[in-house]
Amino acid sequence: MHTVERGAGTPLVMVHGFGVDHRILLSLDPVLDAAGGWRRIYLDLPGTAGTPVGEVAGTRDVVDAVEREIERRLGDEPFAILGNSFGGMVARQVAHDSRARVLGLATLAGVFVAANERRTLPPRTVLREDPEAVRTAGDAADDYVEMAVEQHVEGVRAFLAHVHPGLRSVDQAALERIAQRYSLDVEPEDASPEPFTAPALFVTGRQDHVVGWQDALPRLAHYPRATFAVLDAAGHNLHLERPAPAAALVVDWLERVRAAHAGSGAA
Repeated sequence: MHTVERGAGTPLVMVHGFGVDHRILLSLDPVLDAAGGWRRIYLDLPGTAGTPVGEVAGTRDVVDAVEREIERRLGDEPFAILGNSFGGMVARQVAHDSRARVLGLATLAGVFVAANERRTLPPRTVLREDPEAVRTAGDAADDYVEMAVEQHVEGVRAFLAHVHPGLRSVDQAALERIAQRYSLDVEPEDASPEPFTAPALFVTGRQDHVVGWQDALPRLAHYPRATFAVLDAAGHNLHLERPAPAAALVVDWLERVRAAHAGSGAA
């Protein structure tokens, strides 16, 4: 599995969403670097240009591939994990499969209900239109407009840098195959119902018409150390649309992870 590693310290595994690649999460890297002490491991999931799909044919296969890569790179070393969108569903499963050594779990616009027809979704909403900014997106304009809640030049730049390259380079046939088995057989909170007590963070977008925000709520009791946030003026790419509050929440989570880890007496 292709990865990009930055920094040194406690491992932080970063898992991107469906149809993009690791670059969608690199916008967070300056904040993670400034936090200090985190070895960021950005994965390219099967079906991206960096990681051929091989025999992977569903979400459980993706989880298995991620867990093998974590074991190969980290052995038994404790780690934290953050997932975006589809990567949030993957991260939740990994966190429960390896909960004894998972220091913390975070999701950004994470999938909590796999089947689209069962999701509770807000209507598609555009709070601010900026035709001039959209024109600067060029050939990527349609893809940008599909997701943007507030259109502006800064958002276009972030989209072009972090989202569009992955959209253009993924293996569409491979993703279609994975999509046929997109749901996990059993949700991780149901398969492993004991409360997940490590520090957690779930950030959602109030205008996220792709996965919504309400479907995370029924799971909160399972996570007694969780912060749950619903960001206004934020859609599915919430960490790009609302970078300051999203980054602040991630940093707060990392501080809670560090404090809990130190308090545990673990090396």
